[in-house]
Amino acid sequence: MDRIRDAFQASHKLLVPFVVAGDPDYARSLHIATAILDAGADMLEIGFPYSDPLADGPVIQAAAVRSLKQGTRLVDCLRLVRDVRARSSKPLVAFTYVNPLIQYGAERFFSELAAAGGDGVIVPDVPLEEAGEVASAAEAHGIQFIPLVAPTSGEERVRAIVQAARGFVYCVSSLGVTGERQQVSRQVRELVDLVRKHTDLPACVGFGVSQPEHVREISEFADGVIVGSAYVRRIGDALREGRDPVDAVRSFTEQLKQAARESTHPR
Repeated sequence: MDRIRDAFQASHKLLVPFVVAGDPDYARSLHIATAILDAGADMLEIGFPYSDPLADGPVIQAAAVRSLKQGTRLVDCLRLVRDVRARSSKPLVAFTYVNPLIQYGAERFFSELAAAGGDGVIVPDVPLEEAGEVASAAEAHGIQFIPLVAPTSGEERVRAIVQAARGFVYCVSSLGVTGERQQVSRQVRELVDLVRKHTDLPACVGFGVSQPEHVREISEFADGVIVGSAYVRRIGDALREGRDPVDAVRSFTEQLKQAARESTHPR
């Protein structure tokens, strides 16, 4: 079974939201995740909270702090994957930093992620030269290792990275940490074209995507759009204002999915 491949075969305008496991607590993060998938998202990234998230901006860092204050551990993140899987057949991708993964043990981590129903993994702080052990352990357990490429990567490095990729390639739309941007970088279309030059795997764009207009624009040339900080900010805003974050993410998902459908991208 390859749920990631099947999702791209079914639609070439995938919406891939990101949430932090355990934010604001375990029960509500489960409700949030399932509401997003039920509202039309095609795949879900589940961020495993970490105290030193180098790739994350302040919004996602704050969500990680909220989760860690609730006592969320890596085993709880794996349990969340299992509980979401029990409610949805759509692909689930773990987003984790390398330190907690190595401390837990790569073989154990991927064995348990596979048993929980996970489909892929993104490890943003593992460079290509050091990714071999992690990627091999993932593949041994049927977990797709999804690498990141950036506008500054250069063609030779992009070629090397995508040769090690499984599932899809994560194209970073802007430099720096995650966070909402007002405009989509013009370089990202060139990056997607470069990725396609060296692999037949789907190319998804993330980092800085925050509005339906961004999703509509990116869906014209990419196979999927990843939206993280905009979701996490809506969860935080709803909590501060005493509103239900489930309602906030459900409505946002419906808006973004409609925007993806409105693109004319033929792939």
